[in-house]
Amino acid sequence: MAKKLILTVGLPRSGKSTWARYTNHPIVNPDAIRLAMHGLRFQAVAEQWVWPMVFTMASALFLAGHETVVVDATNVSARRRNERINKFPGYEIELKVFDTSPEECKKRAILTGQEDLLPVIDRMVKDWDLPKPWATEDR
Repeated sequence: MAKKLILTVGLPRSGKSTWARYTNHPIVNPDAIRLAMHGLRFQAVAEQWVWPMVFTMASALFLAGHETVVVDATNVSARRRNERINKFPGYEIELKVFDTSPEECKKRAILTGQEDLLPVIDRMVKDWDLPKPWATEDR
């Protein structure tokens, strides 16, 4: 059986982490790594260590015998997804897309006291490289 890497794709607060927890597959989450490393959800200077750690952790989980691993991250740009996919040649890759609207993601961010995510959501909407089922022009 081929090893499968599942990459979540979606805006912050779109439901990716909630879904990932219900899969019963091991999860590698860069936000959790960031919090463990420096106590912040994001710090640009530390990203040079975060993503190599994500790849190492996913690889270690496969080497430990897991058939499927979830990388729970936004992965909204094709360039970033391809960088991540290229680290796992020969693996089956599945994209789990969360098409939650930006308005709903913002509402969830506000409800959870994470207003700092509002500009991040706006920026990621501009970076989105998959069809946007929630976008007016796509309806």
